[in-house]
Amino acid sequence: MKKTLILGASANPARYSYLVANKLVRKGYPIVNVGRGDGKAGGVGIESPDVIYDDIDTITLYINPSNQKMYYDYILATKPKRVVFNPGTENEELVQLLKDNNISFIEACTLVMLNTGQY
Repeated sequence: MKKTLILGASANPARYSYLVANKLVRKGYPIVNVGRGDGKAGGVGIESPDVIYDDIDTITLYINPSNQKMYYDYILATKPKRVVFNPGTENEELVQLLKDNNISFIEACTLVMLNTGQY
């Protein structure tokens, strides 16, 4: 299963990152929640971006472009196979960095991908 890092994870049940965390766990995907708050999503604690994981298949973004810059080095150091830009997270500067580092990316909704079997 594709280990997924949710960047911009939230313990707020009204947030899409929270819904995705729960959906991923229900479908058997291992997750890592990275965000600024405390709490859990999908039963997994939310942590700060201190640990670089070397086994991440997908990073799914839930941070608006103006706040992504501080995570560029973290994303690149993690070396995911792909990055999913969820609606509202599209960022040409980050796309170029991903291209330069041979990291695949897609502009899509992770929740829709999961619901339609395209994840």
